[in-house]
Amino acid sequence: MAAIRFYLDENVPVAIAEQLKRRHIEAFTVRDLGELGDDDDSHLSRATAMGCVLCTHDADFVVLATRGVEHAGIVFGQQEKHTIGDWVRVLSRLHATYQAKDFLNRFQFLS
Repeated sequence: MAAIRFYLDENVPVAIAEQLKRRHIEAFTVRDLGELGDDDDSHLSRATAMGCVLCTHDADFVVLATRGVEHAGIVFGQQEKHTIGDWVRVLSRLHATYQAKDFLNRFQFLS
């Protein structure tokens, strides 16, 4: 079974990916991929093609998710509310709890 992998858009701190990688969890940043400045549709398409759950602070992805666009999963957190530690804790828990197939088309608010 395939483990969840994460794609962090440009609004999410790179430190989150670094912390996940230290925990042996695959995480890619837009910076890693050289895709800074790309539009939201492209980020979601790329994350989906890579089989990654997209992590974002960008509320535009809430709209994309409600339009019925197929995706490998989206996690949304509020920038002013959630710390790097919150992100790492929640994403680590999701990684430990779900397989990639279980997260298809799922939208999760960071809690």
